[in-house]
Amino acid sequence: MSDTVAVRGFVATDPRHLVTEGGLPITSFRLVTTHRRYNRQASAWEDGGSNWYTVSAFRRLAVSAADCIAKGDPVLVSGRLCLREWTGDKQGMTVEIEAESIGHDLTWGRSDFTRAAAGEGTADGRADGTTVATAEGTDNAATPPEGIPAASP
Repeated sequence: MSDTVAVRGFVATDPRHLVTEGGLPITSFRLVTTHRRYNRQASAWEDGGSNWYTVSAFRRLAVSAADCIAKGDPVLVSGRLCLREWTGDKQGMTVEIEAESIGHDLTWGRSDFTRAAAGEGTADGRADGTTVATAEGTDNAATPPEGIPAASP
């Protein structure tokens, strides 16, 4: 199954960036969305259930996401929704979004846009030509706002 979706949520894990042997840059992270509703009796907002997605970005988007996105960031992700069943000791389903675009949710703050340099897009996607085998994201201590889980299940 593959459908186009737009999802608003928080980056729940440090983005993981790698470059395949064939030179394809890939960045992935977990995204959590938590539905909030107003409880009139308690006169307070309450968290509903959370949905978890694995977001994967490729090529130039992967490089930009690795450089700009950090754990705890509020983001908007648009892309193809893919449901992948898996089996092993247990059975389950992975919900993945193959991102076509990713951006910061400006409801929560400000973001400065910088256009990618013309030289970006080398074999590993970096403008300086350095080769990146793997990078586990940034050591950013940012945490999601209150009520948003800090780690994926």
